Amino acid sequence: MTAVEPAPAVKPSCHAGADGPAAEAGAPVVALVGAPNSGKSTLFNALTGGRRTVGNWPGTTVEVGRAGWKAAGNAVELLDLPGAYSLDAQSPDEQLTRDLLLEGPVEDRPEVTVVVADASHLTRSLYLVAQLREAAQRVVVVLTMLDVAKRRGITVDAEVLAKRLGVPVVALDPRRRGGSGEIGSVVAAELASCCLPRPRKIKISAEEADDELAVADERFAWIDAAVERAATIETDVRATVTDRVDRWVTAPIVGPLIFLAVMWLVFELTTTVAAPIQDGLGSLFSGPVTDGANRVFDHIGLADSWVQLFVVNGLIAGVGMLLTFVPLMIIMFVLLALLEDSGYMARAAVVTDRAMRAIGLPGKAFLPLVVGFGCNVPAISATRILPGARQRIMTVLLVPFTSCSARLTVYVMIAATFFPAHAGTVVFGMYVTSIVIVILVGLAMKSTLWRTFGDESLMLDLPAYQRPTLRLTASVTWMRVRGFLRTAGGIIVVTVTVVWLLQAIPISGGASFGHVDPDDSLFAGVARVITPVFAPLGFGDWHTVGALIVGFVAKEAVISSWAQTYAAGDPTAGQSPAQLHDHISAAFAISSGGAVTAAVLAFLVFLLAYTPCVATVAAQIREIGRKWTAFGVVMQLTVAWTLALAVFQIGRLL
Repeated sequence: MTAVEPAPAVKPSCHAGADGPAAEAGAPVVALVGAPNSGKSTLFNALTGGRRTVGNWPGTTVEVGRAGWKAAGNAVELLDLPGAYSLDAQSPDEQLTRDLLLEGPVEDRPEVTVVVADASHLTRSLYLVAQLREAAQRVVVVLTMLDVAKRRGITVDAEVLAKRLGVPVVALDPRRRGGSGEIGSVVAAELASCCLPRPRKIKISAEEADDELAVADERFAWIDAAVERAATIETDVRATVTDRVDRWVTAPIVGPLIFLAVMWLVFELTTTVAAPIQDGLGSLFSGPVTDGANRVFDHIGLADSWVQLFVVNGLIAGVGMLLTFVPLMIIMFVLLALLEDSGYMARAAVVTDRAMRAIGLPGKAFLPLVVGFGCNVPAISATRILPGARQRIMTVLLVPFTSCSARLTVYVMIAATFFPAHAGTVVFGMYVTSIVIVILVGLAMKSTLWRTFGDESLMLDLPAYQRPTLRLTASVTWMRVRGFLRTAGGIIVVTVTVVWLLQAIPISGGASFGHVDPDDSLFAGVARVITPVFAPLGFGDWHTVGALIVGFVAKEAVISSWAQTYAAGDPTAGQSPAQLHDHISAAFAISSGGAVTAAVLAFLVFLLAYTPCVATVAAQIREIGRKWTAFGVVMQLTVAWTLALAVFQIGRLL
């Protein structure tokens, strides 16, 4: 077996995180395991009511999920293990699965292992079953993707397969909750037999036990014998819809063009549909909500107090402005969930494989990178699917250059302010720029740090196209919107409070606490210290620089910082999106010396390339250590400043 470079951050623990209702103390442990994209995490969510991340492409599960589950009335702790094709680990996440199932003491292993098998790729899916049967594990096989198998002319008899494998087999459709109850009864029956001797092992010939190829051949012979009896395969099946569509969407030239067109349409729909809703919410916060809060403070005798200023100019202005972007996020997440659930996003890995290999990364590295366009933090964890330590380090360093959804809110505000007729195209351009930066920085690192990287081709099982389900789309969308709201309700509130305190402390002008002009505040003073660094980039205004500083905490805070800064300076103007746009436009007009478009584009590029947030930095420290993380932060700031300088200085000449 090929040696696997360990990832220190991955520890074989059954308690990596809770993704649903907590399990009862002392409850028996049941593990879900299966190949990537076999429906394992979807089944986990269906059984436990949890909110485990799911997606119709491989690599979405990179940590152990756990939750309580009632299996036919029996309290069980259910584990969702990282996807693995076999227990011959080739990456840290596969090693974690092996450690939990085979390497630990027998008494610490799961009482029952549920193998989720893709019926459309049955032979490959049952390899795990063969290995677990050799270890005398109690195994239950769950057949998924039966509808896909049927379209391909494959019919599986679950009863016959159970007899041939010597383990219970349940056929179900976790996407539509079909058969979920039966699996609970089967698992409960297996748990009831735990006091009995474990199942008889499958024996491998002793003289071949040290020959890996011979052992694999013997396993596949056992699997083929079972599948031959249990599965019926039609030989005259016409090409499926998936096959016909993939001829175009995975083609070397047409495929990338289709991908770009699809993503442009997503951003165009997002900005067009969300704009009027966002304006309405902005008017709600700047009008009735602000007026109501002022009346309450007048009534209780705290008019013009620092408490009123904090609530109105701090919380309502900052957090309220951020909440106006919730409709935009919902629309974006729904569209992306539809693309993911349909199976299209997996094709993106194929069309970008050539670019990945050009920078020394396997096509599989695209999987964590595409996760990064949602959020950089889970994307960094997703690098555990990569086999080599150097590949993981390089990908972790590249992930922050993928444009996360937090940046999207700022893109939309800037695009709506300066390019209202082409907002969707500008936002789309930022995501294309993100991809270009990832490739260029990757090439630079390959040419300097890791010149010995090999050229590895992508090996990926593409899922069949399927009709997205309302339940799964809604579930995925809600998980992501909830994460956005949790950020707004947590770290953004703290950030808004800190910014307001800094703006409330006077350093000149002789004003009292809370009644200081923003230009005379401590916040302005701190921002002005580093403003000269950004003057060559065209946005050397302290309001803008201060927002970028706050954005290091979370990119959404850029908007909240702008909103509360301008609200404090012009309380009579309110905090509607239109008024905020006017303030930002005026600031860029002055700082750029009239080259507004060049300065705005430079600002967007800097926002894209500099360190995403403190949560991303913490995730990088966990995965690759402090030294590489520090190197990454310096690299991000250097790339961001250099590119922004080039954009502004060249743009102002055109």
